[in-house]
Amino acid sequence: MKRKPEWLKISLPKGKLYLDVKDIVEQKKLHTICVSGKCPNMAECWGNGTATFMILGEICTRSCKFCATQTGKPFSPDWDEPNRLAETIEKMKLKHCVLTSVDRDDLSDGGAEFWVTTVTCIKERNPHVTIETLIPDFDGNAELIQKIVNAHPEVISHNVETVRRLTPQIRSRAKYDVSLKTIEIIAKSGTSKAKSGLMVGLGETESEVLQTMDDLLAVGCKVFTIGQYLQPTCNHVSVSEYVTPEQFEKYKEFGLEKGFEFVESSPLVRSSYQAHKHI
Repeated sequence: MKRKPEWLKISLPKGKLYLDVKDIVEQKKLHTICVSGKCPNMAECWGNGTATFMILGEICTRSCKFCATQTGKPFSPDWDEPNRLAETIEKMKLKHCVLTSVDRDDLSDGGAEFWVTTVTCIKERNPHVTIETLIPDFDGNAELIQKIVNAHPEVISHNVETVRRLTPQIRSRAKYDVSLKTIEIIAKSGTSKAKSGLMVGLGETESEVLQTMDDLLAVGCKVFTIGQYLQPTCNHVSVSEYVTPEQFEKYKEFGLEKGFEFVESSPLVRSSYQAHKHI
């Protein structure tokens, strides 16, 4: 692995709020992408009392070359999980929560009904909480995506992850145009804000990043996040380069000039980072 530059050094988890979040998540037998995805911002977010919850288990049916989440045959959905999650959000006194999930290609609906149940449970128990859902592509099935739209989370995100040219090398099943279609369905609903995210440092060029911005804007994406890819293990795709903070600032300026309502761009940014600001 390439040696990380100074700007990618992160803090070790610590503090009472961090420990409180850790205890609550473990007690309720919940999963977070913070842990499964080895997120570099876990110390900061958990230390502020926030977490990104991962529903439908922690085993993914896909094996993308960038992702640290476990791959294999998932267990059956735990239909009590939405209730435990709603209780946890109430206990944490959250004003905003972010939900994501593993891909569940083993299920006939890809887990769409479980998503709807989860959002509904959270809203019923926590009517003042705003919700962001970071969803899979559901293979571009408009009916399944629309089910989540109809549950009315305030933000619905789906990440393109990388530029068009690199997608077949980086993502195991997802296709660039299917991701764009997913975002377009969300945007056309008019009820939820459409959001997407990109990793850099995988060998893309600046012009490809700018083209990705144009592609997302063309389908109605309003919020865009961009951060550095970090190789989670030696078995994952290697980092091609560590993009400088100055280049991330340039990407932010480009994105805002092109027309995104909000751009979060820096080396340690992940799609759920500072998500409350996107409401």
